[in-house]
Amino acid sequence: MKKTFVFLLIVIVLPAFAQSEKSLEIRPLTPNVYLHTSFKQIEGYGLVDSNGLIVIDGEDAYLIDTPWSEADTQQLLSWLADRGYKLMASVSTHSHEDRTAGIKMLNAMSVPTYTSQLTQTLLERDDRSLPTHAFAGDEFTLGGGLIELYYPGAGHTQDNIVAWLPNSNLLFGGCLVRAHEWEGLGYVGEASISVWADSIRNIKAREYAIDLLVPGHGKVGGAGILDHTIKLAEAAHKK
Repeated sequence: MKKTFVFLLIVIVLPAFAQSEKSLEIRPLTPNVYLHTSFKQIEGYGLVDSNGLIVIDGEDAYLIDTPWSEADTQQLLSWLADRGYKLMASVSTHSHEDRTAGIKMLNAMSVPTYTSQLTQTLLERDDRSLPTHAFAGDEFTLGGGLIELYYPGAGHTQDNIVAWLPNSNLLFGGCLVRAHEWEGLGYVGEASISVWADSIRNIKAREYAIDLLVPGHGKVGGAGILDHTIKLAEAAHKK
């Protein structure tokens, strides 16, 4: 009887352990843009994915959001080194750990790290690692216009920004947008639900020619993700 119990325990526990240890994934989206996806077990949600981008310009690379842990950030850096890319800078699209966990490591390696001034203020408030550069205003560019950063207003957080890649017609919406498979807004502990839909409308008003839209969590899609997010935000605001 004891042997049977031990066997069942192994069968039950090992898959759960393997799932919690799911490693970083990197795959191409366009010839010069890669999606990096890291994973973390979150109470109440299970194993959650987190998306970011690697943008390539010749032998240079730019990072939009770090992976969810320093271990995954190190794995991403090794991936770049193995391919001969030099990481020129990183930008985090808001202050949560799924966007900023690798800042301390990148700072130690003298990689320029960027956030908005509002994100920097929130990181400082929470006694977390700060970027080496913080930009003011609603717009900022990296890589000579390779990445266009825009603050459309509050939503998922007070500080969430998006990134437009004009060479790829790709919008990184981060956690401000919700993938089609989600029927709720996710974590809203720091959200501004009353203005979330208007912030998405501000993005639409810029009339980006979107071929691909990358959410902070979930599957990559198209411009329809914006309307889906507006629908979810308006429904949440009415409750």
